[in-house]
Amino acid sequence: MLQSSLTDLSRTFVYVSASAAGMIDIYEMEEATGALTPISSFEAGEMVMPMAVGVDRRHLYAAIRSQPYRLLTLAIDPATGKLERRAEAPLSDSMAYIATEPSGRTLLAASYGGNKVAVLPIGRDGLVAEGERQVIPTGRNAHSILCDRSGRYVFATNLGSDAVLQFVFDPESGMLEANDPARIATGQGFGPRHIVLSPDNKYLYVLTELTGHVIHYALDVSSGTLTEVESVASVPGNAGLSPGIAPSALGLVDDGKPKVWAADIGITPDGKFLYTTERTTSTIALFRVHEESGRLTYAASCPTERQPRGIRIDPSGCFLVASGEKSERLSVYAIDKASGELDVVGRYPVSAGANWIEIVRFT
Repeated sequence: MLQSSLTDLSRTFVYVSASAAGMIDIYEMEEATGALTPISSFEAGEMVMPMAVGVDRRHLYAAIRSQPYRLLTLAIDPATGKLERRAEAPLSDSMAYIATEPSGRTLLAASYGGNKVAVLPIGRDGLVAEGERQVIPTGRNAHSILCDRSGRYVFATNLGSDAVLQFVFDPESGMLEANDPARIATGQGFGPRHIVLSPDNKYLYVLTELTGHVIHYALDVSSGTLTEVESVASVPGNAGLSPGIAPSALGLVDDGKPKVWAADIGITPDGKFLYTTERTTSTIALFRVHEESGRLTYAASCPTERQPRGIRIDPSGCFLVASGEKSERLSVYAIDKASGELDVVGRYPVSAGANWIEIVRFT
């Protein structure tokens, strides 16, 4: 059985889903240095990919993208970081992204291949034991979904349709309904992928997979609608990459040149620095965020693990962890508090196909 009491000392645990191995690797992070100590690996299932931490921090949710598609609820032992399977719920499709909303009673999911978003109830015990209570068809390739920090609005990206969807969320019923307008268009061929909110809930940043831009939107908290502020490139022109092509795009011929293939995005808890990954060049881009306007300034790019799928910043904002789908190592970087620049702390063994990262801190 899992231990139920917290230790006197704070503990930080890092979870990395490794799709090819079907494992979730577990590490403890040394809070002063960011160094990782491997703890164990949890056998989750082939193609375990997106994960989300429960609001109570006692549960980790993981989606399995091989058939039968399902959502696992894993209890986190706050003393050891180890995982224990507590519930399993069916999913209607392969889910590329999952997230919880602020009340902790609902889990949101987006299906890239299924062109849909879904809502699942989370019980009072923190378990997801039932299937979807709502499934909404979307445009092509729904890639991510996120609730704003007020718990009133939800946004989802459609990579193949070049759109960001806007929903109103009812926390009592746990249901979504389209906002007005229901969608906003990005640039054609941009391929909006992953999204992140500023800590103050004023801005939403969308990373585009096919062009490597970060689209900066202002969030109107009275209506839950977005207004584009700017679009800033994360891939320098001298990188030698041409725009990617969406799988659903018709009539476009691949010129054989290396393509932009952006993946993940993260922002520090103080909102000062934003990071993105690009898989073709295996790099992490750094942006500095203007304190008042939220505007972005591209600052630098640094090499990282091969084909970096996931990054996550620890709750202290001191360290960034990066995984590479084609790498046998996981990298930890110290974040310079003044410049945002990354300095390697260490590299650590990880199972095959490392992609999604979650970090949980117990105090």
